[in-house]
Amino acid sequence: MKTDPKTFHVKSFGCQMNVYDGDRMAELMAAQGLTATDDVNAADLVVLNTCHIREKATEKVYSDIGRIRKHAKADGRSPMIAVAGCVAQAEGEEIVRRAKVDVVVGPQAYHNLPQLVRRATDGSAAIDTDMPAESKFGALPARRRVAPGAFLTVQEGCDKFCTYCVVPYTRGAEVSRPFAAIVDEARALVDAGAREITLLGQNVNGWRDAQGRGLEALIHALDRIEGLARIRYTTSHPNDMTEGLIDAHAQVEKLMPFLHLPVQAGSNRVLKAMNRSHDRDSYLQLIDRIRAVRPDIALSGDFIVGFPGETEAEFEETLGLVDAVGYAQAFSFKYSARPGTPAAGMAGEIAPEVMDERLQRLQAALNRDQAAFNAATAGRRCTVLIERRGKLAGQMLGKSPWLQSVHVMTDAPIGSLVDVEIVSAGPNSVAGVELVQRAA
Repeated sequence: MKTDPKTFHVKSFGCQMNVYDGDRMAELMAAQGLTATDDVNAADLVVLNTCHIREKATEKVYSDIGRIRKHAKADGRSPMIAVAGCVAQAEGEEIVRRAKVDVVVGPQAYHNLPQLVRRATDGSAAIDTDMPAESKFGALPARRRVAPGAFLTVQEGCDKFCTYCVVPYTRGAEVSRPFAAIVDEARALVDAGAREITLLGQNVNGWRDAQGRGLEALIHALDRIEGLARIRYTTSHPNDMTEGLIDAHAQVEKLMPFLHLPVQAGSNRVLKAMNRSHDRDSYLQLIDRIRAVRPDIALSGDFIVGFPGETEAEFEETLGLVDAVGYAQAFSFKYSARPGTPAAGMAGEIAPEVMDERLQRLQAALNRDQAAFNAATAGRRCTVLIERRGKLAGQMLGKSPWLQSVHVMTDAPIGSLVDVEIVSAGPNSVAGVELVQRAA
């Protein structure tokens, strides 16, 4: 038998939706009377909220479990361990067999975490990897206190079935939350302190309600919430960038000029093998349409190098697409075969040293463009949302409309919107000077 935990720690891996899920699990445990701790070694319950996108991310979870198991509290007890998220969904009982954890809960069932923890106190593992559509949201506690920038899940799952991706298998089919429930949660987030809300989904711009309204309808509804200053959304699929959503970037002042729009590769043959529903030309034409309505928009993307069968010439096409777009930010990865995905059985495996070399070249191009974008913002005036304190006395850190990290000397409190002029730029952040000094 194990005693009921009194303290807990949640560690989230991977995407922003995992961050949202981790926050909601923390709220669940707090609602049960448990106390959160930032010290994993002081927690009676450790929740590892996992990602299954790449092999290394999965192995990192098992490494963390091993480290936690080695740590014993002052009374000689080891903490309970709960594995949540996509690794939990994909591996289920295998995690218990391999790592002997106490709780395994999938991303659609984490609202049952308190009950699972109670069941696990008898010494046997508690497992729930069911996928009931949407039931978890109604069971989650009300939002109470949040950071100035808050995440809000509006859509889960994916029906695209890209050949490299496990999301359809770990998160299930696409499910859109009801319009009214999303708007209600957005209002609650603002009441709890949010000034900026990022709408989340594995395919966020695929959100549709029962009346057929698309994501732009949600954005217009959030635009009317008093106290909400900024709106963002991620991650989008090129195939679901509708004209209405593109137009929202010109019509809604609160919608920030930043768009994460993954392309994955620049070769049409590779894109087809990935089962992406766009090609190189349609993607570039889409970028042109978006920039036509919002010329200052900052673009971000995802790239995979070394997909099975990728030739040097096809990789060069990806470099050419990067040159054509000029991304302000981007994420790039070596292809990682995930068990059960179609690509895992494809011929034409790329040698690790070739993938390494291609990734270095791609990242050099992406870093070049990010530095150029940051440098081009020097001299601009913009509003920065203050999110936390900096390392220097009097320094605060925040986000520009283009999602840049901004350092500024100010006495403005966290959650404030500060008008600044960007005066210098580095590869990963920029520095601003407050335009109007505050009264002493």
